[in-house]
This record gives sequence, C-alpha cells and structure tokens, in this order.
Amino acid sequence: MRGGHALRPDVGLPTIYLYRDAVDFRKGHRGLSVIVQIEFGHDPFAGVLYVFRNRTSTKLKILFWENNGFVLYYKSLAEEKFHWPSSADELLTITGEQLNFLLDGYDISRMKPHRALRYESVC
Repeated sequence: MRGGHALRPDVGLPTIYLYRDAVDFRKGHRGLSVIVQIEFGHDPFAGVLYVFRNRTSTKLKILFWENNGFVLYYKSLAEEKFHWPSSADELLTITGEQLNFLLDGYDISRMKPHRALRYESVC
C-alpha cells in the first residue's frame, strides 16, 4: 500500500494516553502493561490506547487490549524524530486525530509535518 495508511488508530477515538518519559524499548506488551497498571493506576484491559516512545524519539509503541489479547503497534522512523508534546504531566491525553497526525510526523503542538520519504530498497 504505497503512500497509504494501514493499521491506523481510529481518528474518532476520544482519549489516548501518551507517556511523557522515554521507555526501554526492549519492553513488550507485558512490560508496557505493567507501566499502565502500576505507574498510572489504570486498567490495561480497558481497551484504551497508550503511546510510548524510545529515548531518541525515533520509535513509538502503542499498546491496547482488544477483546482477547494485547495489540502492540510499533513505528520506527527512517529519518527525523517524533515531536513529543512537552508537559509537566507524566501522562498526556490526545485524540485519535492527533495521534494520526503524530504518526504522520506532525508536531501536534505546531501542526508542522515531517517531509515525506520515498525509498526504492532497504539495502
């Protein structure tokens, strides 16, 4: 699907949580769900989306529970960085539309995008 958006979160989602601090990206769904339960005091099985970033802001993971198991969405940028909103709060809330803008490379506080990249080969 060239230029399209596959497996994207619904733009109509009312509340998505972004974790302000970077996390160790060796953590999978179990480690991230422990952060949701222990650090946030939230129910990781509630079907809410939680977004985490790595230390360099070049990768993100989205965790959510879907009926009978966890879904872990992972995106790694080829160039540039995700523009993470700054806040004193540990956990920030955004909408599904804002999350899709973030996935597209926008700085959601300024609505400025990354440039689009086109590659012919991974080697």
